[in-house]
Amino acid sequence: MQLYAKPFTLYPMIITYQGVEFFKVQYGDVVVAFNPISKSSKLKGARFGADIAVVSANLPDFNGVDAVTLGEKKPFVISGPGEYEYKGVLVHGLPAETSYGGEKMINTVYLVSLEGINLCFLGALNKKELSAEISEAIEEIDVLFVPIGGTGVLSSAEAYELAVSLEPKLIIPMHFGSVGAKNSLEIFLKEGGAPKSLEPLDKLTLKKKDLEGKEGEIVVLSGAN
Repeated sequence: MQLYAKPFTLYPMIITYQGVEFFKVQYGDVVVAFNPISKSSKLKGARFGADIAVVSANLPDFNGVDAVTLGEKKPFVISGPGEYEYKGVLVHGLPAETSYGGEKMINTVYLVSLEGINLCFLGALNKKELSAEISEAIEEIDVLFVPIGGTGVLSSAEAYELAVSLEPKLIIPMHFGSVGAKNSLEIFLKEGGAPKSLEPLDKLTLKKKDLEGKEGEIVVLSGAN
C-alpha cells in the first residue's frame, strides 16, 4: 500500500497529547484520535468528536471509541492490522505484541499518511525488535510516536534505541507519567542527549516544510497522566 498522499499545505497538522497513548491529530476539519482512553478506564481522558479512531490494543486505556464519539461525530474505527483509507487518510496496520496489562496480546503498529506527512504510531509495543513485515513496510517516517514507560511496553532505553534505528525526523515519547516507570521521561531525554529541562509543548503545529533538516529531534508534549 502506498502511504504517500498528495500533499496539501493549506492547513497545518496540529498534534495534542491527551495522556497515556492518547493523541488528537487534526488537519483542517479532519480529526484522528490515536488510542483514546475509554470511559471504563481508571485513567482520565479527554472527550471530543473524531472522524477516525485508531486503536492499537483492545484495552480500556486505549480503546475508548466512546470518548471520541460526540454529537454527529461517529468515528470510523481502525482496530487491527489491514489497509484502510478514509477521508484522505491512509492507514496501514501491522501486527506486533504488547504485554501491557499483564497478558500478551496483539498490538497493532500503524503507518499513517495525512496530507503528505507520514506518521508511525507504535502503540503499546513491548519489543524493540520489529518483525520483517513491519521493517519492510516502514519507509520514511516524519513523526514517530513511541512508548517509553516500561511495564508491558518498551523501556526508555529500548524506546530510544528503536526510535533512532527508524530514522524519524521527529520523535514524540508517550506512555510516561503515572502509567510509566519512575523518571522514564528523564531517562529517555538523557538517552537522546536532550536536556531534562526540555519544555513540553501544549501542541505541535506542523507543516511538511517544517520537517526539512530534522533528524531524530525529540518533541515532548504536555498532557501526560
